[in-house]
Amino acid sequence: MVGWLETFKNNLEDRLCSPTLRLGNEVVIKLRKMKDLSKLSDQKVVEVVRREDREGYGEIIKRYQEKLLRYATYLTKDEERAADVVQNSFIKAYVNLNSFNTKGKFSSWIYRIVHNEAINMLKKYKKEVAMPEDYVGESKVDIEQEYDKKELSQMVKMCLNQTDLKFREVLSLHYLEEKSYKEISDILRVPIGTVGTRINRGKLIMKRICLKRKIK
Repeated sequence: MVGWLETFKNNLEDRLCSPTLRLGNEVVIKLRKMKDLSKLSDQKVVEVVRREDREGYGEIIKRYQEKLLRYATYLTKDEERAADVVQNSFIKAYVNLNSFNTKGKFSSWIYRIVHNEAINMLKKYKKEVAMPEDYVGESKVDIEQEYDKKELSQMVKMCLNQTDLKFREVLSLHYLEEKSYKEISDILRVPIGTVGTRINRGKLIMKRICLKRKIK
């Protein structure tokens, strides 16, 4: 676990569990609520945090820290910058929690925040390297017929960093984070058809990269 995430979560938990809090049954009730949060949906946890217990945000961190850090790392290709992205994203999500519509999907909302933070960081450092144009093109080859999902996920992990950002986004979300086309569309704010096109082209690009590296 990244150090700042551990500190962030522990600070929230320490504030609740500190022996300096002498509130009798109120503290006991609060502790029980914290334990019960693990059984609630994301939307319900958000409602609890907004209405009753801000320290309950630690449950959100616990659920999403590893997933978001993995996604940010695939986008930025740098673990330290990815950690900064996720830290800023958790803070922004916390500050703007009241703006989240609990009728929507929380995971899409927070992934969107991480995505925006990562894009802003990439723009700041201008580290993005474009792929050669001949890697992008239409193909009638469906590599999902050649590779099963597990093999495709392995291909993504091995070759993803060599693809262009617009393909890294969709491929990491679909194959590593297991997001549906609809969820990816919500996160990236692009049409579902565009998501499908980028995934198909991205798979072809990865196949070419992996074949060059003799990864089958």
